[in-house]
Amino acid sequence: MSTVLFRRLALIAAAALLVTGVNITPLYADGGNEMNDPGTGSSQQQKKKKKTKKAIEEQRQQEALAQFRHGYNDARLIVLAGNYRGGLAAMHALGHDEHPDVANYIGYSYRKLGNYEASKLWYEKALAADPHHVRTLSYYGMWFMEQGNRLKALDELQKVKLICGNTTCDAYRHLKEVIDGKASY
Repeated sequence: MSTVLFRRLALIAAAALLVTGVNITPLYADGGNEMNDPGTGSSQQQKKKKKTKKAIEEQRQQEALAQFRHGYNDARLIVLAGNYRGGLAAMHALGHDEHPDVANYIGYSYRKLGNYEASKLWYEKALAADPHHVRTLSYYGMWFMEQGNRLKALDELQKVKLICGNTTCDAYRHLKEVIDGKASY
């Protein structure tokens, strides 16, 4: 074969490799004297990196969840202490208004402040996020009692009973006492 023909074939082969995107890596890319086994080397390093990234992300999520729970508990205590405006601010500051527990206490705070329209809106948001949220169902039943709608309050009481599976859970007992006029709301 002539040198010119050999050069042309080499040039065509190089161009074909570039066009097809074939990766040409040196056999001794790691600096050692042995070829990389397909099951080791860079693919194992990539798997390690993915596992490390996943572990870091899981740790961040756990930390964020712990921070949310701590903030939620603090905000809840503010609400339960009767500081409804402060509780509203603390609940909104969590940045998770869509969470049923948060939306429930926002609705509760508005109800205690006498803003029944806002209260209803937030109870409905909590129930949209979790239709089986017994505390919200109980508080919503109390909301209905405050509106003079005993029948709707009894409907909420039955929902609580179905979810709890009994009549001894706190959400049921509290709403029942309100409906029976034995407790204030």
